[in-house]
Amino acid sequence: MALDNRKDPYGAFRFLVELEGLVVGGFAEVSGLQAETEVEEYREGGVNEHPHKLRKITRYPNLVLRRGITDCRVLWEWYRDVIAGTVSRRNGAVILMDREGNPAWRMEFSGAFPVKWEGPELKADGNTTAIEKVELVHNGLKVE
Repeated sequence: MALDNRKDPYGAFRFLVELEGLVVGGFAEVSGLQAETEVEEYREGGVNEHPHKLRKITRYPNLVLRRGITDCRVLWEWYRDVIAGTVSRRNGAVILMDREGNPAWRMEFSGAFPVKWEGPELKADGNTTAIEKVELVHNGLKVE
């Protein structure tokens, strides 16, 4: 195998977050891109070598989005609507980019809405960026 055909892993620092087809800004961090399927063990009489393993439900943790606060209040306004009783579920994606800035991996989530919003920690003697954090529940992930 020739070394020039080698593919390097993608950097975890080139990504976009999209909601309903629109990029909603640059984010410092996205976590919760996970899926875990529960398994039930079933022991069958006469089969002593191993239990049968049966698939149960697949669970997805909340997505956590962190970004520097800007004039764009899309995430806060979406959460404000949830507080007021209007739950608007949205589909979206986290898009991992290659070195040239082209989409390499697209991790789509469906039926999401915010369940937690955190504003920045403000300190008069600090010089860090003001960060907002939003948690989204969703109905599942699909990798494209």
